Amino acid sequence: MKIGSLEIANNVFLAPMAGITDLPFRLLCKEQGCGLVYTEMISAKGLYYENKNTDLLLQTKEEERPVGVQLFGSDPKLLAEMAKKIEDAPIDLIDINMGCPVPKVVNNKEGSALMNNPRLIGQIVKEVSKAISKPLTIKIRKGFTQDNINAVEVAKIAEANGAAAIAVHGRTRDQYYSGKADWDIIKQVKGSVNIPVIGNGDVFTPEEAKALLEHSNCDAIMIGRGAQGNPWLFNSINTYLKTGKLINKPSYEEIVETIIRHGKMLIDYKGEFTGIREMRKHVAWYTKGLPNTAQLRRSINETETFDELLEKLTDYKSQTLF
Repeated sequence: MKIGSLEIANNVFLAPMAGITDLPFRLLCKEQGCGLVYTEMISAKGLYYENKNTDLLLQTKEEERPVGVQLFGSDPKLLAEMAKKIEDAPIDLIDINMGCPVPKVVNNKEGSALMNNPRLIGQIVKEVSKAISKPLTIKIRKGFTQDNINAVEVAKIAEANGAAAIAVHGRTRDQYYSGKADWDIIKQVKGSVNIPVIGNGDVFTPEEAKALLEHSNCDAIMIGRGAQGNPWLFNSINTYLKTGKLINKPSYEEIVETIIRHGKMLIDYKGEFTGIREMRKHVAWYTKGLPNTAQLRRSINETETFDELLEKLTDYKSQTLF
């Protein structure tokens, strides 16, 4: 499929997720056939003030491309200036976050708070799209509250002002990630614009991916929480969409091997102190559904070195029959 001038191998994408879609995780998802990956969201103000953390967030590798950088902010001029600043980096598109529900972002009138101001959304899209030559996309929610469902209105405004594609999460900001995602709103947005629409929300299996595509007629799907601890999901979905066949889930050995690789990559990327601590949540996701993992998770939460991680995974394997 295409977003603007960008050719993408398939229509199964990784959603940008703060604290999760860093470089190591994106590479693992790309290996499994993810068509398009996104960075964690990056503050336009942080870029402007050259916050040291933004350099790490902006790091990409050729093998993960195509890759999009997601910015957040509310000042059209600043967003345009920062988009222009990073456009020559080895990236393929720029996305503006208009869906983050976190209070510290919303209270600053950024993220999903922008859904309350469609006029400002139009100004942001217009300024940024004029400033860059690479495709500009946005990620929105169904609306801010159930009393203000305006995703269709926002999508039309975004298209009119230069957006190349729109990702729609089928929940309001007030829902956060609770309840059921509304795939009907994704269908309504798809029917209202001529640019690609990316559906997001409640896709954890290949069958759900196909169901969302068929229900909404959206052009692509974006996987968020479903990919946590499960980068194999991209290969599973692509295979199912092409052949109708479900492939086997990864074996315990594959899961452990990936945990070890992921840990090594995170340590190389962020150092052992930070990398191991961030691996704790990933191990919990990777091992969800496996037998007798409660003790393993408690043990992993006390892990401080890579050697300890290896030891605890080995102990778990020896105590569990596979």
